[in-house]
Amino acid sequence: MSNPVLLLHGFTGSVESTWNPTGIIELLNDAGREVIAWDLPGHGSAEKHHEPELYADMEQDLVSRLPAGQVDGVGFSMGARTLLCMAAIAPDKFGKLVVAGVGRNLFERDEAQAERIAKGVQGDADQDDVHAQTFARYAAEPNQDGAALAAFMRRKHYPLGQEEFALIAHPVRVVLGTEDFAGPADPLVEALPNSSLSVLKGCDHFATPKNFGFIDAVLEHLEVF
Repeated sequence: MSNPVLLLHGFTGSVESTWNPTGIIELLNDAGREVIAWDLPGHGSAEKHHEPELYADMEQDLVSRLPAGQVDGVGFSMGARTLLCMAAIAPDKFGKLVVAGVGRNLFERDEAQAERIAKGVQGDADQDDVHAQTFARYAAEPNQDGAALAAFMRRKHYPLGQEEFALIAHPVRVVLGTEDFAGPADPLVEALPNSSLSVLKGCDHFATPKNFGFIDAVLEHLEVF
């Protein structure tokens, strides 16, 4: 019997805004795969806190919610980082993984930029800060809470370094657009023991989940058809 597939969206996203418009849930269901799609804490329909410390154990808490047996996983951006952390915490719970919209950025956390984004989602972005303004627009969508998203961004992040990557021996497909600010993908591909790469030509970060190349990479790597 095939593993269920866990879908994790990115920062300021939700199941409704990230996965539902792409048809990927229906494609997986049609192929007989059960789909587990969660809104990350602080996002969409999930519980929202305004204190960063209440998000500190997010990855461990999500692992505790997994069903019995193994799941395959697909994550975009922050959801991809979260998925990798979960796989390092509980390697036996996961089969194949697809991580999109991540690469070099996982190795170079910019605290100043993170704070600018946090200010952006709470409505205080500088007018000339295009990056923060972009996240601010997504944070203004229905069912989002800017103060909760800012607290989420300011949380203590679970470590993801060489020690954790060494535990992720699962087959991992890295998917990254050529115009994605998270790139290049090389450091991540090299850090993961069993990885492959799909490049989306001309695709930027926020367009990735809807890109047909991304969907094809998911279906191919998970051997859906």
